[in-house]
Amino acid sequence: MKDQFNRTINYLRISVTDRCNLRCVYCMPAEGVTPISHSEILSFDEIMEVVKKAVSEGVNKIRITGGEPLVRKNIVELVRMIAELEGVSDLAMTTNGILLPKYAIDLAKAGLQRVNISLDTTDPARYREITRLGDIDLVYKGIAAAREAGLNPIKINCVIKKSALEPDAQLVAKFCKENDLQIRYIREMDLENGQFWKVQGGDGGDCKTCNRLRLTSKGMIKPCLFSDLEYSVRELGAITALETALNEKPKNGTISKKNNFSGVGG
Repeated sequence: MKDQFNRTINYLRISVTDRCNLRCVYCMPAEGVTPISHSEILSFDEIMEVVKKAVSEGVNKIRITGGEPLVRKNIVELVRMIAELEGVSDLAMTTNGILLPKYAIDLAKAGLQRVNISLDTTDPARYREITRLGDIDLVYKGIAAAREAGLNPIKINCVIKKSALEPDAQLVAKFCKENDLQIRYIREMDLENGQFWKVQGGDGGDCKTCNRLRLTSKGMIKPCLFSDLEYSVRELGAITALETALNEKPKNGTISKKNNFSGVGG
């Protein structure tokens, strides 16, 4: 698929839930967010209708996100359904890693190819402070489980304030080097003020080469994270929502008053 600026759009990010087992300070308030009702959340069949249409139009890269995707009931089955689709050549997931010891092997067997795991520090006290609820030892076990399951390459998403030279970021870099992990630095973003930067070690945040659309857990196709444009697959149908989002995808991100990272998946 080509948008009006001749960018090839071949990447769909799917947020399967707004729920999370952490409360990271840059993602949600300490009390969490008001959960979306189950009736509002897309079913697997509804998600697959969108995925099938997207793949038929040229999407070959799928990433499953949240909230925390592994808290979605029967998530392994959704992975299997997507992996079985002809045309999907890259199937990945972004996770905080805490539930990977339970799910990694089954996810790999179902067809998940690789994972990005969030880790912003290797200092246990700082990790607890950043996530409010997290035990860093569980993340380390998740990384080990992903490696054992063959979910490679394992990429570490490290959120930074401004620089990869910050103490926490340097601790994560050292850990990644020692454990043969790939690191991606994601500078903390501000949706409402339109402050975003290119991901260091990745391709996110670069508007001129953006190749993605997003499907939220509530069924909205969003052409840009830094825009309030969104199109309902329930109201318009999957193909019309996809085509409209593609045609209306802006040249550059600006601001968003509606989006939040827990509901869109970053």
